[in-house]
Amino acid sequence: MRTTGTTQAPTGQPGPERFGPEIWLRGPVPVPEPVPGPYLSAPRRFSWLATHGGAGASTLAAVYGGHDCGRDWPAPGDPPSVLLVARTHATGLESALRALEVFRRGEAPQGLDLDAVVLVADAPGRLPRPLVQQIRVLESAVDVHRVPWVTEWRLGDLGGGPPRETEALARLTGIRR
Repeated sequence: MRTTGTTQAPTGQPGPERFGPEIWLRGPVPVPEPVPGPYLSAPRRFSWLATHGGAGASTLAAVYGGHDCGRDWPAPGDPPSVLLVARTHATGLESALRALEVFRRGEAPQGLDLDAVVLVADAPGRLPRPLVQQIRVLESAVDVHRVPWVTEWRLGDLGGGPPRETEALARLTGIRR
């Protein structure tokens, strides 16, 4: 509602008419739609790259989304953001370290960006100390996300969503819980 009227000038003479601010709103106030900008974007897409056979890249791509590259480098049309996948057994961790070294030396195909290493539990329970030490070496060089043993995945049931322990990985990949 706008008000009109005369106002008094500091000299006491009548001044021009002015409109005051709108201070009353009637009815529900609509929530403004987000304006697209550089701060709003679609979730980033990833290419899951298995560092060895049986790493779990296909399962992770099915649960978290993204492109499953298997053991091949992402093709030119695939997402260039790479998540290396390995199991937490000795052979898996060694293959993850070798793949990480390829990126470190700049020998990965041009345009690819290594975002993280995703380690999938090879068995339920705690890891032996030597494997934990290898994981610490990986963590000193790159972000590492660990996926626990999920019995349902072993049985082929991928519909339950990601495990709670992988919340950071879910945020990274943009999956909604």
